[in-house]
Amino acid sequence: MTNACDTDLKQSAGAPLGFFERYLTLWVFLCIAAGTALGLVAPQAAQTVGAMEIAQVNIPVGVLIWVMITPMLMKIDFGSLHEVRGQKAGIGVTLFVNWVVKPFSMALIGWLFIKILFADWLPADQLDSYMAGLILLGAAPCTAMVFVWSNLCNGNANFTISQVALNDLVMVFAFAPIVALLLGVSSIPVPWDTLLLSVVMYIVIPLAIAQAVRAHLLKRGKPTFEAALAKISPFSIIALLATLVLLFSFQGQAIVEQPLVIGILAMPILLQTLLIAALGYWLNRSLKVSHDVAGPSTMIGASNFFELAVAVAIVLYGFDSGAALATVVGVLIEVPVMLWLVRMVNNSRNWYERALH
Repeated sequence: MTNACDTDLKQSAGAPLGFFERYLTLWVFLCIAAGTALGLVAPQAAQTVGAMEIAQVNIPVGVLIWVMITPMLMKIDFGSLHEVRGQKAGIGVTLFVNWVVKPFSMALIGWLFIKILFADWLPADQLDSYMAGLILLGAAPCTAMVFVWSNLCNGNANFTISQVALNDLVMVFAFAPIVALLLGVSSIPVPWDTLLLSVVMYIVIPLAIAQAVRAHLLKRGKPTFEAALAKISPFSIIALLATLVLLFSFQGQAIVEQPLVIGILAMPILLQTLLIAALGYWLNRSLKVSHDVAGPSTMIGASNFFELAVAVAIVLYGFDSGAALATVVGVLIEVPVMLWLVRMVNNSRNWYERALH
């Protein structure tokens, strides 16, 4: 590739954390507080929004989800898939961790924490719902924020783009069957029609729209595309925060009555994140993958496509479900944990590269 093309790819792979992204955890906490307060003070308003449904899809949330994920999906360049051949080991680790290990380890860890260790601390009628939320998180590897994590750990931009493109292609076909399998193993009813509708609504359609808009903007030149992306990207975070306000407005009473639930749900998610990151990093080092490839390969497995998980949880189980709450907890801990993992990857570079010689 030419130097100019390499530069373009690095720009599209993401910039350092902006103001909204840097303090995302704070905004999430504030939205939880605002949504909870709204649910307590004006529950009828929240119920009115929740009733705006067509075919089990909440219209306000559907619009917000599309606004949330479309700018990130525009960054994906399916034309870069040919570069997979040059990074077979790193791509192999990515696919193995994301689709062979991660969904099943999340289900196992979730079962251990939710059904065994802390079952007596949680409402019995929500245990299956909490499990479903954790399964949805585990089956949705990161698509959006991985661009940011890759940039912060000096990841190879070409590899990041190609692995995200391949991962999204796999997700279109693998997400629904894996979720259905794990729900079935967990003895949770599988609403196949709603699950498939969710895949179409929140993966296939927004991905097609994003790629069509991307192609249209790129015809007008790379600067036009980058400028448009910079303008619309903040709306992703705004839409996410608005969704959280709506979600917690439905759960306000439950949160006030059971403040330990969020902390308990955070435990398996945190453990899963750390274990998957360690596995991915170790596999890349064992296979002598270069450090700038190992970074983004590790990050895409450790982080989650929580926007998709939240959306599907709401469609499958409703705003006020334990599944929706469990997926939102993933948002709570993702940013601080991933920033810590970025620091660990950067600080361990010398140790990592000793294995390459």
